[in-house]
Amino acid sequence: MRVAITGATGLVGHHLTRALLDRGDEVVPLSRSNGDVHCVPTVAWDPVFDDLPAAAIDGVHAIVNLAGASVAEGRWNREQKKLIRDSRVITATRIADSLAAGDGPRVLVSGSATGYYGNRDDELLPESAGPGQGFLSDVAVAWEAAAMSAARGGVRVAISRTGMVFAEDGGVIPRLAKLARAGMAGPLAGGRQWVPWVDIADVVGMILRAVDDDGWEGPFNNVAPEPMRQAEVAKAFGRAVGRPAVVPTPALALKMTLGDAAVLVTDSHRTDPLVARSHDYGWAYGDIDASLAARIT
Repeated sequence: MRVAITGATGLVGHHLTRALLDRGDEVVPLSRSNGDVHCVPTVAWDPVFDDLPAAAIDGVHAIVNLAGASVAEGRWNREQKKLIRDSRVITATRIADSLAAGDGPRVLVSGSATGYYGNRDDELLPESAGPGQGFLSDVAVAWEAAAMSAARGGVRVAISRTGMVFAEDGGVIPRLAKLARAGMAGPLAGGRQWVPWVDIADVVGMILRAVDDDGWEGPFNNVAPEPMRQAEVAKAFGRAVGRPAVVPTPALALKMTLGDAAVLVTDSHRTDPLVARSHDYGWAYGDIDASLAARIT
């Protein structure tokens, strides 16, 4: 099977490419810059200016769209917010318009995030829950709508609402592990907010299921089977490095340091991966201690 991936040079794209190659699939990595992913040369594509290249259409079974500027780098000034939104919505629109016209793949798995739900305190959030409020929610709504528009051309579209990814080679693990070893990864903003964590193996596993299984259509929460309160996540990091996680960071300090981006760690998303469970997905790392033991080196 031939699968095209946008955002293939990013954290999830890198791991997904490896998994596809390991099972014998052919990968077409799309990127704005020249390079390679696991020795597979990238195909240059800038969605702001160019239509989807022929390499992402001809003989391709599915497109996995993971493109998007990082939400965790830099403060969210006006320019950064525009970049975060446009890098997602413009790319998804380009892909959807091409596929809806009848060109190429009949399957699109497109990224989104649990930020779609906004800050919802203790409310349980299956995929049927509506969107919340705030910048991240607004971006996710527009991002998902752009991707879902491919369905008008008979394309099966699945949307991966991904949580906080645990991986040894990027994302939050290297940063939080360093803080935990210094005894500084205690509760954030009180620690009662729900964290929709997920191991990288399961992020990839659920995306692969969405590529392969026609029953996966529409949004799915790409998260661990049970979310945890942030204070419990902090304790798990402490256990993983053998240091107690007791030094708290108040919400005000996070706001002063991160600005609007503080919502990345203060918003509460009590997500329920109902779609994955209903399709009998088996988590490789449903236990946070097992995940951290595998990812903290």
